[in-house]
Amino acid sequence: MDAALTPPTAAPAFDPKMQLVLVEDDPGDATLVRDMLDEVEPDLSVLWVRSIGEAVDVLSADTRCVLLDLVLPDTAGFDGLERVLAAAPRAAVIVLTGFSDSAKGSEAVSRGAQDYLNKSQVDPELLGRAVRYAIERRAAQDTARELAQAEARAAENTRLERGLLPTPLVHDASVEVRQRYRPGRDRALLGGDFYDIVQCEDGSLFAMIGDVSGHGPDEAALGVCLRVAWRTLVLAGTAEDRILPLTAQVLVHERSAEEVFATACMVCITPDRRSARVYLAGHPAPVPLGGAASELPVGAPLGVLEDEHWVPGELSLEPGWRLMLFTDGLIEGLTGSDGERLGVEGLKALLADARAGERPPDEWLTALLDRVRELNRGALADDLAVLVLSDCASEAAP
Repeated sequence: MDAALTPPTAAPAFDPKMQLVLVEDDPGDATLVRDMLDEVEPDLSVLWVRSIGEAVDVLSADTRCVLLDLVLPDTAGFDGLERVLAAAPRAAVIVLTGFSDSAKGSEAVSRGAQDYLNKSQVDPELLGRAVRYAIERRAAQDTARELAQAEARAAENTRLERGLLPTPLVHDASVEVRQRYRPGRDRALLGGDFYDIVQCEDGSLFAMIGDVSGHGPDEAALGVCLRVAWRTLVLAGTAEDRILPLTAQVLVHERSAEEVFATACMVCITPDRRSARVYLAGHPAPVPLGGAASELPVGAPLGVLEDEHWVPGELSLEPGWRLMLFTDGLIEGLTGSDGERLGVEGLKALLADARAGERPPDEWLTALLDRVRELNRGALADDLAVLVLSDCASEAAP
């Protein structure tokens, strides 16, 4: 007896790669089933095996349907059904039973089978229809499940985006805030980049941008947690030099593993908007647009050292200043086929080409990110976030 039946046809009803596995220990019953399938579905490839052990060896992702006898020498009860479903999770399983009542078949369906047939009552038309409907139902179930998963991911993305990309809490019309966030290639969820900006009662501005190590839902959730903790500390009037240490404590208590850390840059702009203090926790320094950069002290990332304290660097802000904060995803892209990274100096060159100190932020920001992607020859592998603060008071003054 041949192992597979694949007669030629002019209009195949099934994908020729699709395979049906018949698990039946009785040769007579196996021949009867195969003959009936050959009569109504001649394009269907059928592989006959005599036991669950043999079935597990041949089942694969290409197996679309399994006809399974519940009474086999190497299984008892519904153990065989469970093993088949585990070995071929995408297959539609139809149970063949010799029992006169339908109780066992119904229970098989409740355990994951698509349908059941009584051997003594089956005919070619009924068998062919059962196979086709079982495959279609299974495909519909898979589609519905994938849709539900996609909707769940979209909802999770929305929640994470709301947390990671907040509305700036700034009521000073003399300060303009622009932000951009671009997830990296093939990212199902937003990554761990986060930022925020808050104006305090005395008029000072606190801005922060950070990046949790790694990618995925855990890192994204931790980024949201750190951003909310930072905003809370600022609004509560926490001493400036205590904000990052307390944020680091939150990270240590909330992270999923000891090796997880976060880099951060915090900028505190004075109420007169003429100077700023910059705290760097293993993070790239902000870039003044149209002004001279200063050497700023850099401390360890959050969560790396115990009792770490960060020393601020001083930054002078001339009238009409613009300051860009960013995560390292912006500078880690390639600049061509030689594998060289863009880096901070390459970024400064791009900013000069884009006339970032002269044009409106919305214009040059879009041009900058497009150019970074172009140089990288495709989407960046890492997420990137950019926060641009601008002094508009000087521009509005007569």
